[in-house]
Amino acid sequence: MKEKTPFIKGFRTRDYKQGDFVQIADLWEATGMWSAKRGDNSSTIEKSIELGGKLIILEEQTTGKICGTSWMTFDGRRIHLHHFGILPDYQGKKLSKILLEESLSFAKGKGVQIKLEVHRTNTKAIDLYKKAGFKYLGDFDVYIIRDPSNI
Repeated sequence: MKEKTPFIKGFRTRDYKQGDFVQIADLWEATGMWSAKRGDNSSTIEKSIELGGKLIILEEQTTGKICGTSWMTFDGRRIHLHHFGILPDYQGKKLSKILLEESLSFAKGKGVQIKLEVHRTNTKAIDLYKKAGFKYLGDFDVYIIRDPSNI
C-alpha cells in the first residue's frame, strides 16, 4: 500500500502461536474460508511457517480475541496469500487495511511476488486488493485434487 495505514486503537497484529487454532478455525468457518475437507489444521500451519510462510493474527488487545488472519505460504518463488479475513462483527472498521499492510510488508521483506485467489463475488476484498496494487492475472480457472489418494 502506498500510504501508511494509521494505527487503530485496541487492535494489534502478531505472529501465530500454538494454541491459536481453535479461534482461527472459528474465524475461518464464520467467514466461509474453512472446512475439514480442506486439510487446514495447526500442523499444516506450523509446517508452512517452517517452510518460510507466516500467519499474521489480528487481535483485539483487551480481550485477546482473534478477529482477523492472513496466512501466507512460500513456495520458494512467491508468497501465496490466503485465509485473509476479518470476523463479520469486525468488518467495516478498516482492520483489513492493517492486516493487508502487514502481509505486504512480509512479502516485500522476502523480495518475492505475492499472489492470491479471491472469489469473483467478493467485491469488497477485490476493491481492497486492487487499491493495494494487485492486478488481475487473467482468465484462469483453478483446479485442485484435495485427496492425495486420488493421484
